Amino acid sequence: MSLIKWRDRTLPTVNTFFDNFFRDDDNLYPAFFRERTVPAVNVSEDDKYFRIAMAAPGLTREDFHVGVERNMLVIKSEKEVEKEEEEKTWTRKEYNYTAFERSFWMPENVLPEKISATYRDGILTVTLPKKEVEVKKTKAIEVK
Repeated sequence: MSLIKWRDRTLPTVNTFFDNFFRDDDNLYPAFFRERTVPAVNVSEDDKYFRIAMAAPGLTREDFHVGVERNMLVIKSEKEVEKEEEEKTWTRKEYNYTAFERSFWMPENVLPEKISATYRDGILTVTLPKKEVEVKKTKAIEVK
C-alpha cells in the first residue's frame, strides 16, 4: 500500500482559459486569480519506511506543524513576514502571509507513534515506519 493524497485545502485555480487570458506579465492579473502555491511532495517507500519529502524553502522548523488526525498525516505551515521601510517623509509596511496544509491517508501498516520529521536545506522529510501486518487467512464459505 502507498500513501494517498487526501486534500490540500487550497482554493481551486481558475480554468486554463482565464489563466492564459489574464497573464501576470504586467501585474494586471488580479490577486484572487493567482494560483495558490502548495509545496510539492515526493513520496517514496521501501521495506521499512514511507518517506515524504516536501520542498519548502524559506521556512524554519518552528513554522511546521506535523501531526496525525483520524488516520491522516497532516502537514501545516503558517508564516507571516513584516517588512518596514522608512525614508524621509514616508513609511511603508508590507506583510507577506504564507500558509498551506497537506493531508495524506496513512495505510494500516504505519506506526503513527514512531513518525518523525526533519527539516534541512529547505526540505521537510517525514518518515513513517512500517509495522508487520498480519496477513489474514481466507476462509472458504460453502455456497448452499
